Amino acid sequence: MVGRVDELRHTDVVIIGNTTRQGDTEGRTRDLVLAAVTERGPISASALGRDLGLTPAAVRRHLDALAEAGVIVEREAPLSASVARGRGRPARQWVVAAAGHDELPSHYDDLAAQALRYLATAAGPEAVSAFARHRAQEIESRYAATVTAAGEDPVARARALVEVLSADGFAASARPVGTGAMAGIQVCQGHCPVRQVAAEFPALCQAETDAFSRLLGVHVQRLSTLARGQHVCTTFVPTPVSQLPPPDRSKGHLS
Repeated sequence: MVGRVDELRHTDVVIIGNTTRQGDTEGRTRDLVLAAVTERGPISASALGRDLGLTPAAVRRHLDALAEAGVIVEREAPLSASVARGRGRPARQWVVAAAGHDELPSHYDDLAAQALRYLATAAGPEAVSAFARHRAQEIESRYAATVTAAGEDPVARARALVEVLSADGFAASARPVGTGAMAGIQVCQGHCPVRQVAAEFPALCQAETDAFSRLLGVHVQRLSTLARGQHVCTTFVPTPVSQLPPPDRSKGHLS
């Protein structure tokens, strides 16, 4: 869930037109709501109100304004969440819309795409892949010290990765998922500064996934990406199952 207001990390959310200019306080609160949806979506209105300390009426006002501006969209919660609530209207949750991502920093998408198209034409597709790997290695080198300092525990390393991703504008979060042999950490990136370019050049996503595997010391799996049209980039990080000690074969045998 989202932390209290003073715990929200910077997510590079910018002011959206007139929807955030109804007074300084109103605008700041609306930015916080958008930041929370960006970082933690899908998230319900009740969870937003609880975590940001807002009344139901205030939450609804800000959500309605952001939805009207087209920067967030409402969707039905997964079946498991609806079942947990019992009977009644299915829970509704909010995520950032494509237009909302377009309002966030784009890192010169058009210029980058043109450059990669030229590279693919002049030197071939492998040159684009090589560039993607080089970019991922640079990101990896920047993150390595922070992730390594977290120790050997993959959960702690995943949380450290989330911190540096958020500092780079990816609006990242981590959630435990699964049980037993299927247990792991789900790293979510609510914003991707190169989403539009990666949609055309998926090698960028693959190289980033490979970098995550090296940083975390485990083979991770990319489940969804903003570049493919999903509302969030999701990476599954398995947590190792503790191994039983080998049996003592000296016991139970006659000497």
